[in-house]
Amino acid sequence: MTLADRIAAGFKLTMVGRVVHAAANGALLLVLTRYLLEPDQYGLLYFAISVVGIAELFGTLGVPNATARYVNEYLEKDERQVRYIIRWSLAIILAVALSVSVVVSLAGGVLADLLGRPAVAPVLTVGGLYIAGRSLIGYLKSVFQAFNRVGYSAGLTVVNSVTRLAVTTGLVVLGYGVTGAMAGYVVGFFVAVAVGLVALYANFYRSLPPTETPESDLRGRIARYSVPTAATRASVVLDSKIDTVLVGILATPAAVAFYTLARQIADLCIAPAQSLGFTITPTLGEQSAAENSDTAGRIYGESLRNVLLLYVPAAAGLVVVAEPTIRYVVGTEYLGAVALVQLYALFVVVRAVHKITGSALDYLGLAQIRAIARGTSAGGNFLLNLLLIPPLGALGAGIATVITYSAYTGVNVYYIHRELQFDIGGVASDLARVAAIALVMVGVVVSVLPHVHGIVSLAAVIATGGAVWATLAVASGLVEPSAVLSFIT
Repeated sequence: MTLADRIAAGFKLTMVGRVVHAAANGALLLVLTRYLLEPDQYGLLYFAISVVGIAELFGTLGVPNATARYVNEYLEKDERQVRYIIRWSLAIILAVALSVSVVVSLAGGVLADLLGRPAVAPVLTVGGLYIAGRSLIGYLKSVFQAFNRVGYSAGLTVVNSVTRLAVTTGLVVLGYGVTGAMAGYVVGFFVAVAVGLVALYANFYRSLPPTETPESDLRGRIARYSVPTAATRASVVLDSKIDTVLVGILATPAAVAFYTLARQIADLCIAPAQSLGFTITPTLGEQSAAENSDTAGRIYGESLRNVLLLYVPAAAGLVVVAEPTIRYVVGTEYLGAVALVQLYALFVVVRAVHKITGSALDYLGLAQIRAIARGTSAGGNFLLNLLLIPPLGALGAGIATVITYSAYTGVNVYYIHRELQFDIGGVASDLARVAAIALVMVGVVVSVLPHVHGIVSLAAVIATGGAVWATLAVASGLVEPSAVLSFIT
């Protein structure tokens, strides 16, 4: 299998997983917001998820990414060490994640009182187990990625998402409310973890040669490399969760619901970039290690062009259809999220670029640089949240996130360019043409928006915008239909 074929195969498998994940999460979002939970309840659920999400940073200590880097390296260098790497790292993850989970569950009531939201205490008690489940599934996905078998990671995503949708919906319908919803998340994680552990042992670990003599200081090198990856992970968690917690403390649960809804819509849009980034990241590391930096740079440059081609017009379209989308899909109770959804359209573009950039730095041995940049971004985000949430509410949190995440992504792209030397001038030229396509597409969509009176007409308008984008992308030469069909089939 050629390098291009391997990337295409990995992308397709990962994309299937992400599409199922997005569909399941979208269905759960609609069921919970439109039918089962009031905005205050929905806000409390994601306030609790953000709190346990912050605690989760102590549940992995950077071990998954460090493990992935060394598994990927030793598969080429000395396969006899890989069993040892997996066995040792899994033991660390199990011990740390379960310990943190127990502590958070036992301290749920105290933590809720300290945060000024006593109603969230039972949700945090159940949510302690969320930490262990999410930590373990993250570890398994990283290991499968290191083996360049991203289809297994996609499978875990599907199992988790589908189980979460079924169990969460069932428990809330049965009357268990927000606590039941959190339990559904926990069950989804643990079912996927059970499947993943069986797959890891049966299809990978068992076929590896035994480790008779562990390499000297291998554990020490993994532990040392986990420090910057842990710092990056801590910054990621804080950056993505602390704003929700601060909105819950400084504003209201309803504001948390609006803020969460905007971020979830952004997450639903990010599946293609996430799939591409997850697929190409280990390949960039391999090519760089083999001193094929020109090949790695070409792969990254093409990926960046494709991401911009897809996401710049998508973001522009999201800005203009945000209000009817919230009104007709989610419900008028959530119209307070419209401005946030429009703001997060910009965040979607920036995040898409980061999805194909950030983790690549770890594989290129630049984890420390990424950790410093991420830590600086997280600190700036925290300070901006404190300044902007009191006067602006959830919108202030969104502004802080967009500013700091954009700066962080810019630093990531700079270091990737310095390491791989891709054609940044060509990317800029393509971006200018993509922006022109987006402007024309937005003009067409705005002209037909007055005809939107429900979900069907809204879907027709969105399809019209997509058709305009596709036509102009092909006519401008940015997309070759034959190349696209060859890649996805």
